[in-house]
Amino acid sequence: MRLILPLLILFIAACEPVTVVQTPDQSAASEAAPDSSGEIDPRAQRAARQFVEVVSIVEPVAEAECRRVMAGRNCDFQIVVDDRPGQPPNAFQTVDKNGRPILAFNLALIASVKNRDELAFVMGHEAAHHILSHLDRMRENAVVGAVVFSGIAAMTGASAKEVREAEQLGAEVGARTYSKDFELEADKLGTIIAARAGFDPVRGAKFFTRIPDPGDRFLGTHPPNAARTEIVRRTAAGL
Repeated sequence: MRLILPLLILFIAACEPVTVVQTPDQSAASEAAPDSSGEIDPRAQRAARQFVEVVSIVEPVAEAECRRVMAGRNCDFQIVVDDRPGQPPNAFQTVDKNGRPILAFNLALIASVKNRDELAFVMGHEAAHHILSHLDRMRENAVVGAVVFSGIAAMTGASAKEVREAEQLGAEVGARTYSKDFELEADKLGTIIAARAGFDPVRGAKFFTRIPDPGDRFLGTHPPNAARTEIVRRTAAGL
């Protein structure tokens, strides 16, 4: 495992940026740049130490679960940090050109978590996206959607431009079709990973209380926060 700065994004990620309600102290900690005296903000230092500590504990547990579920697949997680300033809090899973799984976290997300349990839960959630092959499944759904929409457009006599537009729309609809299910699946496995690493996933899931509730929108990418909290609670209770 290596921590890399800055982040090179190679593929579309499974999760979108989220807006987290931050206190003034947390907002200040999201920027790790030296102050006028050349010293790093102590709050940023604490956040960085906490991140490295949680990574060292959660990563081997996530890799072990990955090897158990994905025999023969790449389970060598690479943890990267996006150090670009001014970004909204975000964490996501992607892969590099060789198929190595990447778990990415930006500074704002690292600073926004209230405790180690929240960070461990988010980390387990993102690792779960890879273990459950969500990126591959999203691509497959996008291909199906593109074929269906473009085929219908062609049969109705649409122009070449309209067929291409229908293909693009179909790919987007296809990719979103099961995204809510994927998020809940990742929440469930993320709960297991965090718990096996010695953290409290129920406490960690309180992270959801500080992000906007997406509700149950048609073709929305994320399920309601209440549904996510409930699946974490039920999964943890059954461990």
